[in-house]
Amino acid sequence: MASQPTSSSGQTILQKIVQQRHLDVAEAKKRVPFDEIRRQAESSPYALVSFPERLKQNGWTSVLAEVKRASPSKGDIAPGINAAEQALRYANAGAAAISCLTEPTWFKGTLEDMKSIREAIESLPNRPALLRKDFIVDEYQVYEARVYGADTLLLIVAALTQEELEKFLNLSRLLDMEPLVEVNTADEMSRALQVGSKIIGINNRNLHDFSVDLDTTRRLTQGIDVPSDVTFVALSGISSRKDVEGFEQIGTRAVLVGESLMRAADPAQKIRELQGKIAPIVKICGIK
Repeated sequence: MASQPTSSSGQTILQKIVQQRHLDVAEAKKRVPFDEIRRQAESSPYALVSFPERLKQNGWTSVLAEVKRASPSKGDIAPGINAAEQALRYANAGAAAISCLTEPTWFKGTLEDMKSIREAIESLPNRPALLRKDFIVDEYQVYEARVYGADTLLLIVAALTQEELEKFLNLSRLLDMEPLVEVNTADEMSRALQVGSKIIGINNRNLHDFSVDLDTTRRLTQGIDVPSDVTFVALSGISSRKDVEGFEQIGTRAVLVGESLMRAADPAQKIRELQGKIAPIVKICGIK
């Protein structure tokens, strides 16, 4: 296995984030004890929608549209965005799911962002599923996701031991949330399949150094034997209809798009473009 690039502290970006999330969870437990967050989750008034069904309900590639204020690689993207308003733009354009970053240090997301999104989309007919996008390192965060209105959450294989991955996946299902399990290598794909993951996101971004390679999804999904009920989702680096077409050709059912939607002048139009419902706008020099 190739060594991962490290910072001056000797840690990769992923390792630094995971370390901080452990500290964050310890602080959260002081504010709301574990037994209380579990009680709140188990009695949550929020009704759930099926994430797997949302990904399969359309005749075109499903878009998981992300609300993302910042990132370690790009810095600030839209730090002052109104999360609920942005999510409504996505929902009204036909997004199958809304992905909300809740990691506060590098991505500047919050659980309150996710809660506000849930309240904004709650009354929409056939509303999109709501995904907690974070670095889950403790079962406490799984319960938090349910309390703050998520229908599903992200589990990153590279951030977890196999025991943790299986534990958090099973806990998510006990709470009726089918998780999105993220992989970036063949070994991680094998681990995700071993625990029975049903929705596997192939991250084209290496979380250790945040480099992007769109060919990652093709490499990891071709020539492997997977159960018929497994759905693949392409994650990261997706900005055009051409990108989406490439993933469609290899059988990917959905794409998660963040930065290009956050920077789009018209996010709704961008979603329709990605799905092939409208042609991209191209400016031709010399024509007014």
